[in-house]
Amino acid sequence: MSERTLIVVKPDAVRRGLIGKIISRFEEKGFKITALKMFTFTKSQAERFYEPHIGKPFFPDLVNFITSGPVVAAILEAPSAVSVVRLMIGPTRSPEAPPGTIRGDYGLGVTENVIHASDSQESFQRESSIVFG
Repeated sequence: MSERTLIVVKPDAVRRGLIGKIISRFEEKGFKITALKMFTFTKSQAERFYEPHIGKPFFPDLVNFITSGPVVAAILEAPSAVSVVRLMIGPTRSPEAPPGTIRGDYGLGVTENVIHASDSQESFQRESSIVFG
């Protein structure tokens, strides 16, 4: 049974020309792309997107970073989409992400970790409504 999840290729990856390399990994794995768009988060969208982190010391940095340039968002569909995508992207802290994961191969830090992915179906529903309306 298929499920859907959201990925966001972050501004650092867009600036570095990694959109195609990142998206192609999901296509090669067999994911179906059901929606795709490039845009720049407004401050209001970013604050809603990162709402679970409100009050944490790194929240302002998240908002500032995600609004610093264009992103590419996609809705991906496949069996166990959320868990498979999370395995493919690797841990949040890029220096701890193993080679072969997207963050392990391309990430440069914690905030600049090239990609966001929903961590549950509930997060997917909330996040995709912010990104795609």
